[in-house]
Amino acid sequence: MTKAIRIHKTGGPDVMVLEDIDLPAPARGEVRVRNHAIGLNFIDIYFRAGAYPAALPFTPGNEGAGEIIALGKGVTEFKIGDRVAYVSTLGSYAQERNVEAKALIKLPKSISFEMGAAMMLKGLTAQYLLRRTFKVKAGDTILVHAAAGGVGLLLCQWAKALGATVIGTVGSEAKAKLAKKAGAKHVILYNSEDFAARVKEITKGKLCDVVYDGVGKTTFPASLDCLRPLGMFVSYGSASGQVEAFNIGLLQQKGSLFATRPTLFHYIAKREDYVASAKDLMRAISRGDVTIPIHARYDLADVVKAHEALASRATTGATILIP
Repeated sequence: MTKAIRIHKTGGPDVMVLEDIDLPAPARGEVRVRNHAIGLNFIDIYFRAGAYPAALPFTPGNEGAGEIIALGKGVTEFKIGDRVAYVSTLGSYAQERNVEAKALIKLPKSISFEMGAAMMLKGLTAQYLLRRTFKVKAGDTILVHAAAGGVGLLLCQWAKALGATVIGTVGSEAKAKLAKKAGAKHVILYNSEDFAARVKEITKGKLCDVVYDGVGKTTFPASLDCLRPLGMFVSYGSASGQVEAFNIGLLQQKGSLFATRPTLFHYIAKREDYVASAKDLMRAISRGDVTIPIHARYDLADVVKAHEALASRATTGATILIP
């Protein structure tokens, strides 16, 4: 028996219940991980609410960190006792879970379980956004929406280390301070300022090379007005709702722009890409280019409170669950 959060019907935070479950032995190619920390992400809300489909009942959560306590047949890359972190299929909101070995990354002793759980989805998201979707380089000017959020803070840090000028949008003065500390040279309060007009003013009309948008509905299409010709709009999340359908001709009108809606799991579908991305992230952490700020911790039993805080956008940085 182990304890896990189960969802029997989709809806608000209160559909999540802590239950005892029987966990089968790891199947071939799987290991059992005893979670020491579990990552909390906006994608968890999408699954819980039914925006992303999942077969009911299910245990939410896609990332965690812990130690291997059992091996399935055919697993040769890992051994019992290994410290690991993972981003995988649903099931991480639990004391223990079975995970495919190919979803695991060995965690060096220099990185804590808490950081391991917090870094996988958000850190690897920042990695592919900055290093693969649009390869940020010294001299670029970038706009990061929700710059004090979990991914936003990492984008600010890493982009600054790469030599880019970072403009961030935030919802409060407190969040503005966090974004500046993380590396944003300019911060815009989007609740009280026209962010597109401010970007034009800050850049003296040159605008940005790329916009990273995890907010969605409320920041579109104004984000396109922040891009110079041939710039790229990257929509990687929808905290305020999905970007609605639009006439693709708008991209031509505003400067032959590029627009993409990527997701991490396509970028790490191949094991070699996953391992390489994780190593790049851990190198950035070891150099001090990126730190993983954990600003809130909740017991697994308090997951309803954690989701309420996340949905209200009251959180900054990473939030983790402790099983």
